[in-house]
Amino acid sequence: MTIISGMDIDRGNITRIRGILIMALTDKDVLSKLKVIALGNFDGLHIAHKEVIDSAVSMAAELNADACILLFAEHSQKLLYGKAPSEIMSGEVKKRLFEETGANIITIDFNEIKDMQAPDFFEKILIDKFNVCGICCGFNYHFGKKAIGDTKMLEQLCARYGIKLKVAPPVKYKGETISSTRIRKALTSGQIEDANNMLGRAFSYKETVVGGDKRGRALGTPTINQVINKNMTVPKLGVYVSTAIINGRQYGAVTNIGVRPTIGTDNLGSETYIMDFSGNLYGQSIEICLHRFLRGELKFKDLDDLRTQINKDAKAAEDFFKSMLNHVLN
Repeated sequence: MTIISGMDIDRGNITRIRGILIMALTDKDVLSKLKVIALGNFDGLHIAHKEVIDSAVSMAAELNADACILLFAEHSQKLLYGKAPSEIMSGEVKKRLFEETGANIITIDFNEIKDMQAPDFFEKILIDKFNVCGICCGFNYHFGKKAIGDTKMLEQLCARYGIKLKVAPPVKYKGETISSTRIRKALTSGQIEDANNMLGRAFSYKETVVGGDKRGRALGTPTINQVINKNMTVPKLGVYVSTAIINGRQYGAVTNIGVRPTIGTDNLGSETYIMDFSGNLYGQSIEICLHRFLRGELKFKDLDDLRTQINKDAKAAEDFFKSMLNHVLN
């Protein structure tokens, strides 16, 4: 038998004795069970998160292991403090984005590990339970009871057990470190383009189209109505240049997020006028992507003024997309 480190593995049957990797050169069946795990909250899947996950996927290919992302079944802050931060990804969008990473998802109950000391979490969960051979995390990753464990401790534990480790440095935008908290602030202040640049994609939500009052149709600008999940981060109320994804195709659109003061409703929702589209979308789940904040919500004196403003917003959206197209072509 040969004792090897996690970065040397390329074949054989893997077992563990007191946390040390042991390789017997007779059976190759167990090798695929080795895991490179990306550790972190990943509640926004922004570009810094993706750097950690991409590192895990690359490392897993090097070690002939499975690339995995370890997530809590419920947000740790909800279990500790009774309330989690608002979500940056809706359910269906989150599922798709995680699938696109190329890594498998492992979930664990936070209650199972919240009282574990950091070394115990490393040994009992990462090594014994998940058979880890490589770890990737961000520079500010913490683990163990009261988040005592940090990347320095993780580096020491990985060296002790022969686990390969990669710690991603901070990723900055406009001179400041990207974080989910910063993205939430950008969204709620209407800085949608900053939020999108930090996310590495357009902020979006995907919800079922519900029946409305059909006033948009009467105005000559039929709209779709959607209810935003109560757990989502609600962008600054107002009107946005947007796109609607219908059957895999993107359509230019204008979206109002708010309560529609001219109509006189207190219900917070999303109302989208989709340009160059005609069809019944009731009951369908449609993804709306936000690109630029145009204006805050306004109360108009009558529906004619509202119709005029909708046409102005649509023209602004058309100009935005033409500008984007010219930028790509040039």
